[in-house]
Amino acid sequence: MKKILTIDQGTTSSRSIIFNNSFDIINESQQEYALSFPKDGWVEADADDILNSVKKTLDCVIEASLSISDIVCCGITNQRESTVIWNKSTGKAIYPVIIWQDRRTSEFCNSLKQDKTTSDMVTEKTGLLVDPYFSATKIRWILDNVDGARAMANNNELAFGTIDSFLIWNLSKEKNHLTDITNASRTLLYNISSLEWDEDLLNLFNIPKSVLPKVVSSDAEFGKIELGDHTIPITGVLGDQQSALVGQSCFERGDMKSTYGTGCFLMANTKNEIFRSNSGLLSTIAYKINGEVAYAVEGSIFSAGTIIQWLRDEMTFFKESSESESYISADGETNNLLFIPAFTGLGAPQWNPDVRAGFYGITRDTSKQDFITAAFNSLCFQTNEILNAMRNEGLEIKGMSIDGGMANNFTFAQLLANITNTNISIPTNTEATALGAAKVAAIGSGLVKDIESLENFDGSTDFSCNQSSLHRRNYIKWREYLDIILVLSSNLKNINYKD
Repeated sequence: MKKILTIDQGTTSSRSIIFNNSFDIINESQQEYALSFPKDGWVEADADDILNSVKKTLDCVIEASLSISDIVCCGITNQRESTVIWNKSTGKAIYPVIIWQDRRTSEFCNSLKQDKTTSDMVTEKTGLLVDPYFSATKIRWILDNVDGARAMANNNELAFGTIDSFLIWNLSKEKNHLTDITNASRTLLYNISSLEWDEDLLNLFNIPKSVLPKVVSSDAEFGKIELGDHTIPITGVLGDQQSALVGQSCFERGDMKSTYGTGCFLMANTKNEIFRSNSGLLSTIAYKINGEVAYAVEGSIFSAGTIIQWLRDEMTFFKESSESESYISADGETNNLLFIPAFTGLGAPQWNPDVRAGFYGITRDTSKQDFITAAFNSLCFQTNEILNAMRNEGLEIKGMSIDGGMANNFTFAQLLANITNTNISIPTNTEATALGAAKVAAIGSGLVKDIESLENFDGSTDFSCNQSSLHRRNYIKWREYLDIILVLSSNLKNINYKD
């Protein structure tokens, strides 16, 4: 029986999974690592910690396998936009990984957005918005703030990569400096029409082209990993959200998935059309498989599972995240408590890096259940914002398939269906991100012929929407509160504080 190895490198943990050729999980290993928050809005991780967490999980799954000779290929999927720059001679990062949630470059982004011609040019070329979320301003910050970095970059001594590139460099015996087209499309440097690094963008962000990896198809040959006496070719790489799209077999126009992990990301396949949005949605590359480029439209929520972790670890409302389900009010009732899910700003459709999370409406009789339900409500409300934007721009939404850790919470899934007035389905295998990388690696290795061979066949759990007047009223109140917070945040930012 032929097997597929997948490396799933996420925001707070790394996993290695072995699938059989029917895409069932044979065994898996997971290793968490720490994030650090040096300043308000800053989010970092140690590059060696990430690499070592991957290596440990690889060792564990290989050790648990009766035989590794039947592992024919490896897929990699990774947190997107997170930025690492390393020395080509030593392979060591010159600064911690700046995680995708990091907002340190918001002032620089705001200055660029003052020039509408410039911001429109960036969006036209990349499908993205000028925002700290993406890699380009992170690269620029490192080159400008690490001693000697810019000189080393100009001397071709440094390499930039999103996490996929960093892993490929360190795990492949060839030390290839490569990225796939989906990760490249999230850097704010890649032209999604011409499919190349864009000179205008490189000049805008003052980034030398020599630091960039070569961009290849999602199903390309990325190098070989040597594990003991066995060599495993890496034949599939995608950013995590695109990987989930493939994992959910969203191959037709309008097919949509939503992944609820550290953040939440809704993505719909638009096939060969670059979907141009006027509502803060992103156009991006979904995949390039068998020579075919497919595009997608995406809405991003920066904090999802992060909120549940905060309720668990900082508020100590429950010991295990799974326990949160028992505290959710099934109808979304919170005793008028509202919550804005903005630990690191708001993504689509507001794109405001300065807003911070907050509760409103706390009274003496506010309960633990109210806090927890308000948090889950906020994710449903934010999802509804993105779905409304998609519908208003003419994208037909037939239903939504969800995956990620929070998809195991069926009370949340029903609440999501009711608040968004959208039918929800949860696939039997909710590990869509890892599954997508396995599927693409299978194509790249020749184990599977094409994407038509990858349709879902394992069934799903379905939740029909049953929206009530309470759901509608709560959403309207939350939306009014959000508008007030957006104005307040803007006013506070403009206050000139004096000692």
